Amino acid sequence: MARAGRDIDLTLKVNEIFYSIQGESTYAGRPCVFVRLTGCNLRCSYCDTTYAYQDGDVWSLKDLLARVGSYSCGLVEITGGEPLLQDETPTLARRLLDAGYRVLVETNGSINIELLDQRCVRIVDFKCPSSGEADKADWDNWHRMGPEDQAKFVISNRTDYEFAVHALKRLCDNAGPRFPVLFSPVFGAMEPRTLAEWILEDSLPVRLQLQLHKLIWGPVARGV
Repeated sequence: MARAGRDIDLTLKVNEIFYSIQGESTYAGRPCVFVRLTGCNLRCSYCDTTYAYQDGDVWSLKDLLARVGSYSCGLVEITGGEPLLQDETPTLARRLLDAGYRVLVETNGSINIELLDQRCVRIVDFKCPSSGEADKADWDNWHRMGPEDQAKFVISNRTDYEFAVHALKRLCDNAGPRFPVLFSPVFGAMEPRTLAEWILEDSLPVRLQLQLHKLIWGPVARGV
């Protein structure tokens, strides 16, 4: 990996950079700078960021860091697409961490998260059957995660829910998960109330996650 002094010349393909309220994770509700990178190796059926599959502009790491700094916000999320497809993403994360930012990286769970600095909050989206991509998950990532990381299951029906519950039972010991686990209903496909009732019926050690940005600005707004 390139180090400071040389890595400033690296470039990344960026779909968009924006400042908004964090809508997901345990950081929901906090102001956050989002760096959405271009490219994804999965094609989930309910994807709400298909525009990030290919569209984007090439940014130097220097200019990218300057843009993030212009918002005067200490929380940054690197997302996609799938950010780990770009070899330079770990360097971007490290440079942000070294500059004092709290860095979240949301990944689709198909790529080894050990590529990332362990100071990152790695939010791993373990795909359920309705995504059409459940077979792409690298379940070893579960065992690579630390207490600051977060696992996410996006749920659109009962089959997805039972898949996620089975995964928890298979992967957790009697003490429960070592990190926060988020159950998120697919917006417009799964009623939050229904998912909430299932979680309560089964007394699951998980957090119900709603996409605050969609509740605030609507389901199709970009740059929020």
